[in-house]
Amino acid sequence: EMQMRRVQESEERLKVQQEEMEITNRELESKNELLERQKDEMEQARRDIAAQAEEVALASRYKSEFLANMSHELRTPLNSLLLLARSLRDNQEGNLNQDQIESAGIIFDSGSDLLNLINEILDLSRIEAGRMELHLERVEVAGLGETVRAQFEHMAHDQGLSLEVVCEEGAPSHLITDSQRLGQVIKNLMGNALKFTEEGGVTVSFAPVEAGTDLGRSGLEPAESLAIRVADTGIGIPEDKQKIIFEAFQQADTGDRRRYGGTGLGLSISRELVALLGGERQLVSEPGKGSTFTLYVPLERGATEAATGGTGAVRAPLREAFSAPLENTAPQREGGATPVKQEPAMVAPSSRGVADDRENIEDGDRAILVVEDDIRFAGILVGYVRERGFRCLVAHSGEEGLELAKTHCPDGVLLDINLPQMDGWAVLSELKRDVDTRHIPVHIVSVEEQSAESLRIGAIGHASKPLQKEEIEEILKRLEGASAQAEKQVLVIEDEPAMRRETVRLIGNGNVHVDEVETGQQGLEALRACRFDLVVMDLGLPDMQGLTMLETLAREEIPLPPIIVHTVRELTVDEEMALRRYADSIILKDVRSQERLIDEVALFLHRVVGDLPEEKRQAIQHLHESDEPLKGKTVLVVEDDMRTMFAMSRLLAGHGVNPLKAENGEKALAMLDEHSDVDLVLMDMMMPVLDGYGALERIRAQDRFSQLPIIALTAKAMKEDRQKCLEAGASDYLSKPVEEDRLLSLMRVWLYR
Repeated sequence: EMQMRRVQESEERLKVQQEEMEITNRELESKNELLERQKDEMEQARRDIAAQAEEVALASRYKSEFLANMSHELRTPLNSLLLLARSLRDNQEGNLNQDQIESAGIIFDSGSDLLNLINEILDLSRIEAGRMELHLERVEVAGLGETVRAQFEHMAHDQGLSLEVVCEEGAPSHLITDSQRLGQVIKNLMGNALKFTEEGGVTVSFAPVEAGTDLGRSGLEPAESLAIRVADTGIGIPEDKQKIIFEAFQQADTGDRRRYGGTGLGLSISRELVALLGGERQLVSEPGKGSTFTLYVPLERGATEAATGGTGAVRAPLREAFSAPLENTAPQREGGATPVKQEPAMVAPSSRGVADDRENIEDGDRAILVVEDDIRFAGILVGYVRERGFRCLVAHSGEEGLELAKTHCPDGVLLDINLPQMDGWAVLSELKRDVDTRHIPVHIVSVEEQSAESLRIGAIGHASKPLQKEEIEEILKRLEGASAQAEKQVLVIEDEPAMRRETVRLIGNGNVHVDEVETGQQGLEALRACRFDLVVMDLGLPDMQGLTMLETLAREEIPLPPIIVHTVRELTVDEEMALRRYADSIILKDVRSQERLIDEVALFLHRVVGDLPEEKRQAIQHLHESDEPLKGKTVLVVEDDMRTMFAMSRLLAGHGVNPLKAENGEKALAMLDEHSDVDLVLMDMMMPVLDGYGALERIRAQDRFSQLPIIALTAKAMKEDRQKCLEAGASDYLSKPVEEDRLLSLMRVWLYR
């Protein structure tokens, strides 16, 4: 009986254990099911996140496409507006009164302001999309202050305000940052300060950062930072508005009775740029007393580009950022009150910035013109120029540089590219177009690195900043050696005796010494042995192709002078593109070849046109009559916007051109079939039916149009558009709104060939 009881108890325990195990198993199964559900939920969440990321990327792409298309839609009407408004403003026919001219000028200025707004929106979108790089360089703090003064002092004085620029004791001497982006931020802050200040003035200070300053947002160390303060005595900003002013399209002055113009984009762009520079901004303001914006920027930015890793940004200097157009900085004053003018505490520089010798130049003096808006660097160049025994002229803008060049005809020009308003490219082109100044040797000194382009236009050299003393001295030696009085060495490579003699006759006289060779091998040996100022060569040489000779010289790293390719061969597009890497000017031996050869040789040898024999002087002057290359030419304008079509046709007809019209690519092809005498095509790239890209492809597919110049016109503002147009078959490219001078200049180049 006892044994039976034990067995029963044992069975009971086993039964309980079995039940417990079943419960445990059910719990485990439940947990497994829960884990599976969680796993499925996590997988679904991962898929949702991936889908959201794709949606964000797609939205970003759509935004970029929208901005590009928006740019096109806004720029297209602007194109005709600006062209016609400028034409009316210039009043070339002399049939408008002064009020009408002023009205046209207002239309042109307003259109230009709208274009600036479009550019600001695109700028902000590029920052938000992470497409803006940083390009780091050493920036001198003192030079930064002087640039601020030079750019804004006249604006302040025009408004009756003082401008004080202060470098406080202990401020760092320099920092490593992106000078263009920093300059853009300061420009925006200065623009706001001037716009919202009616009495008193603006103070810009560069100072060390005090220990204990809260820089938590950026994580900067005070000892490794610079404080840049822009303080004004303006209207101030209420505390509840101090955050929203950094948002796009927001201002403290809102509502139906706004007194101050502007879009509100400047501070939004500045906020993003300061973050990109690794710094932060702070604001202290009191209504009725003024505002102080402080930028805290690191003395050395830790990366060479934005964390987003964008590519292809163009390096530009500080002054380029300052020279960009400001939003309207003049406050809309009420009641006609005249603000009290307060003199700045610091002594202002002279109106010219750097004292030069323009009042002391006498007949027989040698002079160098320095066109440079960086006052400190201009002053350094003046010292070196005078050390070499030259008088020195200084211009801080492209317009002033042209005026001094035409007035004083200096022996050489040192030219910066990134000048306010009229840039160095425009100055160089204008100097080389004018028969009275084209002989003046010009050396580019800039942070821009497009040396091949400057040499092609007619510069003798291109040096990238920053420069060492030895480099500046070498540049001055080159200018001295390139002056019109120096003897020039020219090499002619031509296998046909009669053509060689004729070429020498056209080139030689006075201070030009010509060496002649017949073969490519002889040309190689001559260029290895001697330094020439110019080479004129044929392509079809008996022992090698001219391109092969140029490639050999490039491989051997032999410095190449300007090269004029003078040939009877019909070049293919690929051959011309290959030659462009080496040749500054390609001249085909056609009916006008003699005039063109004389002109190009005079350009590259810096010869004074007035000193040439009568025959050569007349040839060049005939070629450079402003509309001579355009007169009688037939140009096909392909444009779907009738306003732009009307404006461009009117412009071309006014310069002696016969314009043909087509509103899409299909009609352009039909017009080319109907008119065999078309000399050039202006092709809009965004059109219905058949767009410009499709039209280009079909035109270039026909051998008869392989050499037809086609200039692409597009309102898209993205930098890859130019390359896309050229790859599609365009000869050249212009972005809309099209500037009249640039269009006509480009047409002359292509019709001049």
